[in-house]
Amino acid sequence: MNCSAEKASRKWAFGAFGRTAAAMVTVAAGLLVLGLLSDQALAAKTSRQPGWQSPWGDLFGIHPPRQRGKVHRAAVPLPRPRPADAPTAEPAKPTADESSKEAAKEAAKETAKETTKEGKPTEQAAPQPPPPSACRLALTEAIAIAPSIPDIRGAGGCGGEDLVRLEAIVLPDKRQVSVKPAAILRCAMASALADWIRTDIAPLAGRLGSTISDLDNFDSFECRGRNRIVGARLSEHGRANALDVRALKLANGRSISLTDRTVPREVREAVLHSACARFSTVLGPGSDWYHEDHIHLDLMERRNNYRICQWDVWDPLPQKAPLMPAERPEEAPPREVAAKPEAAKSDAAKPAAGKSSAAPADEKSDAVEVAPKPKPATKKRRQNRRS
Repeated sequence: MNCSAEKASRKWAFGAFGRTAAAMVTVAAGLLVLGLLSDQALAAKTSRQPGWQSPWGDLFGIHPPRQRGKVHRAAVPLPRPRPADAPTAEPAKPTADESSKEAAKEAAKETAKETTKEGKPTEQAAPQPPPPSACRLALTEAIAIAPSIPDIRGAGGCGGEDLVRLEAIVLPDKRQVSVKPAAILRCAMASALADWIRTDIAPLAGRLGSTISDLDNFDSFECRGRNRIVGARLSEHGRANALDVRALKLANGRSISLTDRTVPREVREAVLHSACARFSTVLGPGSDWYHEDHIHLDLMERRNNYRICQWDVWDPLPQKAPLMPAERPEEAPPREVAAKPEAAKSDAAKPAAGKSSAAPADEKSDAVEVAPKPKPATKKRRQNRRS
């Protein structure tokens, strides 16, 4: 099949027509451009003549500028002035919701627009602390000297909220019991401790003929595991919910160590019963090896209000340990001696035979050789009847 350009006109009839149409379009475009150029030249010459308008003005926007009309000012009537004898109009009072919303908006605007003298915005105001809890409102200065401290948030749940620094407990007679050193506790724990000292320990010290003056704080808040074991469960000391008490000091200088055996048993038992009635956990001597020299108190919450009270009140040790039995009195009747058995007689003959062997060889004794002690008969195993 031959597809050369020379024979294209014979094989396809529209080939010649297509070339003719293309030539016509080219000629029309050229005439249009020439007419546009001539029209622009003519417009440049006759643009100053009035009433002239280019034939291509509608198509290409070629027309002389038009003059604008004059602006006519309209007279707007003004309102009449208010008579002098007219009553003054009272402004509408905003409602409570509207006033609160407006006050909040104004406060927000003032906070946002506060700037320093240099023109830089000031730092945002610190968030306001939460309102005091019911425990904080109840723990007044008439009960304890316990200023509030910021919340502590440590790793692993260590810390707590609503914390106080218990410095002293105020007795009903206005005397103060110093907590040495000051204890960092939750408000609930500090309140329970103050109630315990005021209600139970102060009357106990009065029965001893004095008043309580100091509370020996062995340990309070400390981020650690139970019994200071690495990796153990978080102690209640880490939650500021526990206190270790070592001793109670009286005003007359006497110190009552709660784990000292020389302290009267009645005093230690009274402290034990009062503490176990107020605190959910009481640990002392006998509970484990970690509480032999102090008493642990806390308010740990457990299921079904379960409590732990493990404190053994030991009796005092004797002043002098009996090392040797007492001597027998001379006026005591003689002791009855039981008859010696044959085995004992044979054992007594052994040293006599040893002495005879130590004598010279020419001095032979007629000592009888003692037969060896027979071995006790052993019980034979029962043979299997089935074998």
